[in-house]
Amino acid sequence: MISDVPPFPLFPWAVITMSSHRIERVSELVKREVSEVVQELNLADCGFVTITAAEISPDLKEGRIYMSVIGSAAQKQRAVETLERRHGHIQHELAHRIVLKYTPRLQFILDETEARASHIEHLLDELGDEGPDE
Repeated sequence: MISDVPPFPLFPWAVITMSSHRIERVSELVKREVSEVVQELNLADCGFVTITAAEISPDLKEGRIYMSVIGSAAQKQRAVETLERRHGHIQHELAHRIVLKYTPRLQFILDETEARASHIEHLLDELGDEGPDE
């Protein structure tokens, strides 16, 4: 006799999912702690580095850290390279500061949101200065 497989797991407790609210809280905590670790690093030649956001996956194994750098293009590139190179140290410090089942594997991403917003605002200002064509 062939039985139908139920569309849900046989052991619902075995499927581990986290609420979106908990993920947001963990992401905010990771952002704050990574920001403190980055401040402790010597990044004087990398411009002014700010951690703007963190996104942690629901399984807590992956994390994206968004950073903003005030400085030249070379300083921005140097900051990303430095943080990627110091990734192990940052993740080690994070593991000591936050008690989680897993310490997320961090990936650093340059956040260009502010630069894009400034560019769009500049374009809108230029359109406003031209006035309506009649």
